[in-house]
Amino acid sequence: MSLRSPRSTLLASVSLLGAVLTAQAQPAAGPGDNLNLRYANGIVAIAEEKIITVDDVRREIGPLIPEIQKQSRNEQEFNEKLESLQEDVIQNLIDRVLIVKEFYKDEKRKVPASYIDNQLAETIITQFDGDRSKYLAYLRSRGISQKDYRRELEEDMIYSYMRQQQTKTGSTVSPVRIEAFYNENKERFNQEDTVHLRLIQIARTPEDTDNSLRAKADKIVAELVAGAEFGDLARKYSQDSRKGKGGDWGWQRRADLRKEFSDTIFTLKKGEHNDPLITPEGAFLFFVEDRKFAGTQSIDEVRPEIEKALIQQGSRKATERWLEKLRRNAYVKHF
Repeated sequence: MSLRSPRSTLLASVSLLGAVLTAQAQPAAGPGDNLNLRYANGIVAIAEEKIITVDDVRREIGPLIPEIQKQSRNEQEFNEKLESLQEDVIQNLIDRVLIVKEFYKDEKRKVPASYIDNQLAETIITQFDGDRSKYLAYLRSRGISQKDYRRELEEDMIYSYMRQQQTKTGSTVSPVRIEAFYNENKERFNQEDTVHLRLIQIARTPEDTDNSLRAKADKIVAELVAGAEFGDLARKYSQDSRKGKGGDWGWQRRADLRKEFSDTIFTLKKGEHNDPLITPEGAFLFFVEDRKFAGTQSIDEVRPEIEKALIQQGSRKATERWLEKLRRNAYVKHF
């Protein structure tokens, strides 16, 4: 990263803003307030002529705090995750400035005012419950004007557009690359025996015997034989948690299932159902929607998966190269 000497006017702005921020009362202590200790004058970084403040960082971090609290086992782990998150957010805010500047290098580029109007209207609906007074109160709480906020929305749109343009880079993957990846990573495409399973459970009541349960299940089997869809019967008769989904339990491995269930299920072919299985819990009917057998998946089976992974990998690398170029050619100062 190259650093050029900041302009005198920029230093004056920094000095003034620092004085204002340090004069303001600090908010009550809470997650993320270590930023006040790290950046005593309230300034985190300068990217080009844009000053990035503690408040900018805190506003980005705030919605993410509950998630890292859930992920952390203790205070130390929380603080480590928080510090890492802060660094990521600061870099993203800097990159945002550089990306917006890159957009405007082409003087013909601009965001139509109607796009911003539409985005503002949607934001007022989704974030402020359609209440313009709440929106205006939010602007007052931040000390910004409606013009400032429109500018933020415009920059958000530019940032998203420019990032999307970069992700398109490398979006074409040749068959040769796919085949090479498959041959080099065949172990990743080994699969166990799996079935796409549907089931119907009839729960045992205190009055039920094995024979009465079997009789209830046999009536359902008779409807199946007559042509009824298993999913429809599951919605009608099943007493398990997936009845609303037609008894659909998705793809299941042999190891995921109770042995008494797997011993029955894995004897079935695609499209087959079992005779009623009676257990202490009740009667069970299984239906194999589809079946995959143990072994290495063919390249045709996994081609879409490989192509998607290679496109994502290529897009990440292209985006990072692009960002590194922007960073090298920009004035950025960290505090």
